[in-house]
Order: sequence, then C-alpha cells, then structure tokens
Amino acid sequence: MQDWNPALYLRFADERTRPAAELLARVPLAQARHVVDLGCGPGNSTELLVQRFAGAQVHGVDHSPGMLDAARQRLPGATFAHADIASWSPPAGQPAYDLIYANASLQWVGQHQQLIPRLFAALAPGGVLAIQMPDNLQEPSHRLMREVAGLPQFAPHLGDAAGVRAPILAPQAYYDLLAAPGLQVAAIDVWHTVYQHVMESPAAITLWLSATGLKPFVEALPEALRPQFIAEYERRVGAAYGPRADGRRLLAFPRLFIVAQRQP
Repeated sequence: MQDWNPALYLRFADERTRPAAELLARVPLAQARHVVDLGCGPGNSTELLVQRFAGAQVHGVDHSPGMLDAARQRLPGATFAHADIASWSPPAGQPAYDLIYANASLQWVGQHQQLIPRLFAALAPGGVLAIQMPDNLQEPSHRLMREVAGLPQFAPHLGDAAGVRAPILAPQAYYDLLAAPGLQVAAIDVWHTVYQHVMESPAAITLWLSATGLKPFVEALPEALRPQFIAEYERRVGAAYGPRADGRRLLAFPRLFIVAQRQP
C-alpha cells in the first residue's frame, strides 16, 4: 500500500482515540519506566501513554514514514522508530518493557499464534501487554467493500486487496494463547465492545473508512476507476446504514480488547 495519510486518519480523531483511552484505563500499572506503542500512527495513542506515565521512556513504532513524522511533531519528547511489527523486537541492550501497547494495529499483522506469545514474552516481570483490534470484517461496512470489489469493472484490478488485513482470532483463542503453560501470565482480561458511532451521512462513513479499510481497495485501482468505486460503495453504505430519527447514521464498530499481565 501507499503511505498512510495522518490528516485523513485524524479527521475522526475523537472516535479513534476513545478505544485507545479505554484500553489504557484497564492497564493495571501504577507506574512504568519503559513503554512502547506498536503501531503508534500519528501519536494520538502515544500521547495518552505520555500523559499516564509521566517520566517514563515512551517509544513509538510504526511502518509509515508519514505517520511517524506527524507523531514526532506532536510529541517531541518521545522517541519513534520505523519498523514492521511482524518482525519487531525490543532493541538489544534496552530494559524490557513494562507496557507493550498496540491499539488498532495488530489487525494489519498476521500470524497471531506466534506474534502474541512473542510480544508477551518481551515484557518485564509484572509487565502488561495491551491490545485493541477492530473486529468488523463481517460488518456491512467491510462486507460491502468486498462486494463492490467483486464487480466486473473492478475485480480484474484488485487481486488480493481484501487480504491485506489479517482476520483476527476469536476471543477464546487469544485467551488460550496467553494462558498457555510457560508464559508466566498473572491475569488476562478479554472483552468485546460494539461502538455505535454517530455519523452525519453515508459520505462521512465512507470518509472514515477511506483512511483505513478502503485504502487497499482504492489504491489498487486505476485513477479513473477510483471515483466509481467510492460512489458505488457509498451508495450501498447508505442503504445498509439507514437514517435514524434525526437523519444521521449509526456506524456499528466492534472492537476486541486484550490486557494480559506477566507474573512479577
């Protein structure tokens, strides 16, 4: 994919940051010295970590140069590095992390059966792994992307655009990964929340998703076909998310949360 667009991503900053804050609220740490934000994006989630753990060394990791530039401007006191989460590991010689935090990032990374235990094993004693992932691939918002992608005028250009994002596991599967013998887990907290985001119109829903889920579909198309794809998608979104009593739309957005603490 092309690089991410921080300005477009932050058009819905409040809605995107709310799950990040609610994930952090469940982290059972009174203090932390070393914290990493995996998939830090433009720094909106990293800012929450800086505010929560005053004096901690907060490090952000992302594979998008544009997102990292925005994060550095937002938080000059934190450190940021370009890396792929799939192959990321703590820098050699650095103390183990008290908190590994991944908000809305691991859904872009596959092989969770290996990834999740590896991240947990990188924690310091008593450390916490905190994860939030969208769980909306079966929602109309994302089913419609795949339906439109299958239309004859678009399908020849899109290849495996639908496979760019990795399907996430069931909540029970993540519990079992972390509860496996040998990981020294002290506590696991897993929950599922369905947000009902109030959106002004089908165009607003489309704009929200154009920064994330729609991105691999639209970018794979020739320039001339992109407006047609967006228009057809928006038409179908309008039918799937009908107007409420005040004319606005409710976008159902399920998210999966996982907080696991290592034994002291």
